[in-house]
Amino acid sequence: MKRVLSYRWVIFWILALGYVLVYFHRLSPAVMAVELMQTFHASSAIVGLLGSAYFYPYAIMQLPAGLLSDSLGPRKSVTIFLIIAFVGTALFAVSPSVGVAIIARVLVGLGVCMVFVPTLKILSQWYRRSEFSFMAAILNAMGGVGVLVAAAPLAFLTDLLGWRMTFMLIGVATLFLAVAVWTCVRNKPEEMGLPSLASLGGVLPAGAMPAIPLVEGMRRVLKNGHFWAIAIWFFFNCGIFFGIGGLWGGPYMMHVYGFTKGQAGNVLNMVAVGLIVGSPLLSMLSDRILRSRKKVMILSSFAVAATMLPLVLYTDKLTFRLLCAVFFFIGLFSAAIVVIAFTATKELFPLEIAGTSVGTVNLFPFAGGAVFQPFLGYILERSSGGTDVSSVEGYRAVFVACLIAAVIALVSISFMKETLSHADGRT
Repeated sequence: MKRVLSYRWVIFWILALGYVLVYFHRLSPAVMAVELMQTFHASSAIVGLLGSAYFYPYAIMQLPAGLLSDSLGPRKSVTIFLIIAFVGTALFAVSPSVGVAIIARVLVGLGVCMVFVPTLKILSQWYRRSEFSFMAAILNAMGGVGVLVAAAPLAFLTDLLGWRMTFMLIGVATLFLAVAVWTCVRNKPEEMGLPSLASLGGVLPAGAMPAIPLVEGMRRVLKNGHFWAIAIWFFFNCGIFFGIGGLWGGPYMMHVYGFTKGQAGNVLNMVAVGLIVGSPLLSMLSDRILRSRKKVMILSSFAVAATMLPLVLYTDKLTFRLLCAVFFFIGLFSAAIVVIAFTATKELFPLEIAGTSVGTVNLFPFAGGAVFQPFLGYILERSSGGTDVSSVEGYRAVFVACLIAAVIALVSISFMKETLSHADGRT
């Protein structure tokens, strides 16, 4: 048993590195957008499409992810799809045109979409029930590390090596990670000849929960009005996060304030800090202090709307410290809060369709990213006269759109059902 308890950490950290890649690729365009515009002679709308290409396959694959993980096995699923991510990253590095780069980003999104769900499935076999939520929280924090790496460190590497060589190296690292997953990771201890944790209450025994077909589960989820309150919130809230934190925040600071790529990356680091710090803080606020999912969601949504105000009113007049504060709050209230939103979604439904509900709602944040990145690029281009992407008025129009989206998210989430007391009373 000691070997199980020690080796599972090897498995966790290998898989956690894969989750770092998920968030890295999700937000990496932010510090490179200006450079990509110059390389491909592309407009802001086209670069918005390039950034959003990651989200389309990621969103579409959320529901099949669980089925693929079950049919292929989680270890094989992660390995195969990381190889696809390697191909996409390498193709992106050598892309001769923006069209090829968009195809490459689609492959990257397809490749990393099969990391999170299979990882949770593997962890459920290696960690006791009492340990699982803690490990899931650590995994979420590793996503924050991916956000961090996609900011200042990526800016430094692209300045040093160029963005093409940087992404080729990232592609090679992804391939090595795929090999490490196949070589070192096992779906469960028994595959290594080790004892199972089931006898210690470590995993849910097979057949302990009645199975509900996917279509029937989705039907129950989609006809629930409270689900739609959260789903609409996810679309607009994460559209703001991926639109600003994942793409247009970097060009905004470089165009309006004349920041270098490294300086913009330093500010974008605050998004990661907000995400890493906010995940446990908001969970504690929800679980122990306010004892409410809905109150925390409403407060957070109000804070996102309030954070948009200085960007609208003082687009070109914010100090470096104020910019850091703004991007910290975006990470805290727009990104870290999603842990509470997923928990609330799960608690809306019986346990036998909790997984289906979370998988279904997980379509909406990535749909938001897929829509908002090119949409904000279009607004920027039109409001800047179609030529000068550095226009202050262009970015102000972008932030006005985000403020409107934040208000819609706030209104939507005010209709959600309080789920904490319901969950406490459920057996």
